[in-house]
Amino acid sequence: MTNTQQPEPRSLFFHSHRLKLHYWDYGCDDKPPMVLVHGGLDHARSWDWVAGALRNDYHVFALDLRGHGDSQWAPGAIYSVAEHVLDLAALCDVIGARPLTLVGHSLGGVIALAYAGAFPDAVRKVVAIEGMGPPATHHSQKDPYPDRLRRWLEHMREIEARSPRTYKDLDAAASRMREANPHLSEEMARHLTLHGSNRNPDGSYVWKFDPFVRGWAPYGFDVAQAGELHQRIKCPVLLFRGMESWATDPEKDGRAKALKNYRLINVPDAGHWLHHDQLNLFLRETISFLAE
Repeated sequence: MTNTQQPEPRSLFFHSHRLKLHYWDYGCDDKPPMVLVHGGLDHARSWDWVAGALRNDYHVFALDLRGHGDSQWAPGAIYSVAEHVLDLAALCDVIGARPLTLVGHSLGGVIALAYAGAFPDAVRKVVAIEGMGPPATHHSQKDPYPDRLRRWLEHMREIEARSPRTYKDLDAAASRMREANPHLSEEMARHLTLHGSNRNPDGSYVWKFDPFVRGWAPYGFDVAQAGELHQRIKCPVLLFRGMESWATDPEKDGRAKALKNYRLINVPDAGHWLHHDQLNLFLRETISFLAE
């Protein structure tokens, strides 16, 4: 397995939408630019193993989405796809070089594909790990709008009334990480927990993300809008899906049909975080795709 014994990335900040957002720069200034975009409830350092393997050929950057990692929380925002794409666009402007390669996981894949649809000439290739958004059969897509709105309102009110869950020490938080993904080794779980949590004054730990990022916005992005964006994408796209994941097959449910040039890889013995679960396979297939 590729390890994280690489030079420590530089911690940098930029501004988008009046928010102070954070990203990591893994170096190699003379290489083509690549941006890694993590998923919901995650953080940019979850890419360390991937970045360590790709930084020989790319100048790798990893974004902490608003409300995640070391980026500022956005009180009053709904953490919509459009807001996240705006932040990615701002970071791409800071980086400056075009075209970029984008790699995204889950929500990060949704964001990367949306950016590639909005700015098709700015993107060289996209790798999306279970990043096509909910299928048409999901309640966030098929339910009548009044029901979707009410569900979101009730969920937000519930989050307002809830106290953040804390863990007595780093080991307890890492155990919760492995409970969520049994494929993780103890070393990976501890690394992800170390970078994905903050220590409270009493010594306990709490996850870094804003609890309000848990809600899927009730408007502003649906299957039809995603399809329109995907039709505009000019570059090749590599899709990954874990065969032990809850995510459905985007070819069988029709989400992939809007893409003009893509390949789907179904990965056995892997769940939703397949870039952790089957790291070597993911790197091998990704490196091959990027070299084509």
